[in-house]
Amino acid sequence: MTTRIDAHHHVWTLARGDYGWLTPALAPIHRDFGLADLRPHVARAGITGTVLVQAAPTEAETRFMLEVAAASGGLVKGVVGWTDFAAADAPARIAALAQDRLLKGLRPMLQDLPDPAWVLDRRLDPAFRALLAHGLRFDALVKPPNLKPLRTLLDRWPDLPVVVDHGAKPGIAAGEWEPWASDIRAIAADGRTFCKVSGLATEAKADWRADDLRGYVDHLLACFGPARLMWGSDWPVVNLAGGYDRWWDAAAALLPEAGKPAILGGNAVRFYGL
Repeated sequence: MTTRIDAHHHVWTLARGDYGWLTPALAPIHRDFGLADLRPHVARAGITGTVLVQAAPTEAETRFMLEVAAASGGLVKGVVGWTDFAAADAPARIAALAQDRLLKGLRPMLQDLPDPAWVLDRRLDPAFRALLAHGLRFDALVKPPNLKPLRTLLDRWPDLPVVVDHGAKPGIAAGEWEPWASDIRAIAADGRTFCKVSGLATEAKADWRADDLRGYVDHLLACFGPARLMWGSDWPVVNLAGGYDRWWDAAAALLPEAGKPAILGGNAVRFYGL
């Protein structure tokens, strides 16, 4: 049986109080979302495992996600959490979090930081060394302005397993192409970095169709190939753009048949060590 993995989703409980970006203005997703809400969607898609990804810049949320994963009955295979990479004790913090084997990676929220090159600050080097020491992956939550600094980071840490989230969020609604297309090609050129086919519907117009995304998905395929792409729902954020099932159906139409076993599961298992 082919393994199917949703490589990128969230859960949240608003009362926890650390989702600063999640305001009432985002009405379709401004409520609690748990695994009970997710299960019907993954069942329809034939997905048997998931990767739960941070949505708040706190270690408290990371520990909350690890608890959710441990109680998931095996649905959540791994967690991508958060810690303060700039903290003086970042290596100790990372070591403590890595004691939980469900933690597979860490993700600073780079897209929200005012300096696109923050990730190159040498004060972060101890945190990156700790990632490597504990076998953790780096999820790069980036937008197009972050891609050139990320390319430099890849050269600086050639052994660091990195995945670009959401195809780096190109401006699909406005038809933006460059410099995203060239910078993504440069990122992929190292032959080792992965990329998630996720979050693209949210960057498109509200009435998007699969064909609106086709050029961007085709470019990711051309750059990374089916062996370094992984599908993710970005649920429940995807509810802002038609929902889980609509995005799953679009991806099924856009991805090549021969590459689906890898993109829809195998690559996530390989990258995250699920």
